[in-house]
Amino acid sequence: MTETAPNLISTRPAGLPQPRRYPGVNWIGVQTLYLREVRRFWKVGAQTVAAPVVTTLLYMLVFVVALQGARPPLHGTPFALFVAPGLIMMAVLNNAFANASSSLIQAKIMGTATDFLTPPLSPLELTMGFTLGAATRGAVVGLVTALCVLPFAPLGVANIFAIVWFALAASFIMGMTGILAGLWSEKFDHLSAVQNFIVMPMTFLSGTFYLVDNLPEPFRSFSRYNPFFYLIDGFRYGFIGHAESNLTVGVIGSAVLMVVMGVVCWLVFRSGWRLKS
Repeated sequence: MTETAPNLISTRPAGLPQPRRYPGVNWIGVQTLYLREVRRFWKVGAQTVAAPVVTTLLYMLVFVVALQGARPPLHGTPFALFVAPGLIMMAVLNNAFANASSSLIQAKIMGTATDFLTPPLSPLELTMGFTLGAATRGAVVGLVTALCVLPFAPLGVANIFAIVWFALAASFIMGMTGILAGLWSEKFDHLSAVQNFIVMPMTFLSGTFYLVDNLPEPFRSFSRYNPFFYLIDGFRYGFIGHAESNLTVGVIGSAVLMVVMGVVCWLVFRSGWRLKS
């Protein structure tokens, strides 16, 4: 009798996801996704890095150079030194958000989401890869912006921990916010709505250019519940040594927000909402 050849064709239904064949974290996959995100924005550096720096310098030109001597010191700090950290942090926030959100919306519209859905990447690993890529862009833009701002505002260092912590926290939080916005959006108009009606107002009402205590109600009270206020104020404290907010609240609040945002992103990737359906 002729021996039957083994069946080499998988009988697993095509509609079911293929199981992972190893436990733990797929670090190679996370690294690959991270490098993909970094190279994606670095390839068009004139648009993703240089353009935000030019925008920040224009803000410095309008608010500092053009108003030279017209704005009194704020808590004894010259206006240029007060506003410069806020502008740097604004660049970090906006670019970390833009990196993750634009990557996901482009993948959905162009049909290239299979590039990161087909490999054996878990929801946690997808969250890590996209978040780290967004945080890298935020940190790079923030560093380049700080170097370009120094000729206009010679910043010192009052607390290096505050500078590093709040810069990284802002990058991670806005990177995960960008993930959620990119997954929710079905077209670029939706993403623009999030940027224009949520991110931008929260940024401008967070004390970037002024003291929050000088705001009229209800904007003063609203700012105290605005996480951007604590990120910008804590970051500014690292340079000038003065803060309007409670730094302990800022550190703990940003840490809790990072964990919450990470869990939400993990749950959304796990469900495949607006990504696999």
